Amino acid sequence: MTIEIETGRLILKTIDESYTNQLLNYVLRNQHFLEEWEVARTADYYTLDMQRRLISGDLLQIEQGQVVKVWMYTKEQPDVMIGSIALSNIVRGAFLSCFLGYRLDHAAKNKGYMTEGIRRMIEVAFEELELHRIEANIMPKNAASLKVVQKLGFYEEGLAKNYLRINGKWEDHIHMVLRNEQME
Repeated sequence: MTIEIETGRLILKTIDESYTNQLLNYVLRNQHFLEEWEVARTADYYTLDMQRRLISGDLLQIEQGQVVKVWMYTKEQPDVMIGSIALSNIVRGAFLSCFLGYRLDHAAKNKGYMTEGIRRMIEVAFEELELHRIEANIMPKNAASLKVVQKLGFYEEGLAKNYLRINGKWEDHIHMVLRNEQME
């Protein structure tokens, strides 16, 4: 599944191995900014070979219908990757659900890009994938991330204690949910 979607200010698209240099540039320039919010990374993560392998893995999961992942670019700078949005762990059958994950370049924060991009990906999840539920798990200290999903209508379903190991430490996460009310 190849995706290229435009919003008012953004281009959201799947990438292949030809984007490896762009992706490595993104992770290198955001290494310190993102480390507080992601799993601990080893030195090999910051290599072309690893980024190429990660892209290949994403493409396989996309092909299998388990993930829909897009990378974000602004229309003003269409060759500079500024973040990603993923609908992952897509479950069909009676559940019709997925997890939402996203990350943004430190230089692009507080400009509304993530809200704009996720709003469009919600449409993809509900209208094209016909999912019933999108779940996002966010650390309580990540106020900016919580604000994004709250603006988009997500509500809190509870707190998961020691839910994910982030940057080497087990962290609590607030379980945020958005339901496709057209299916209810």
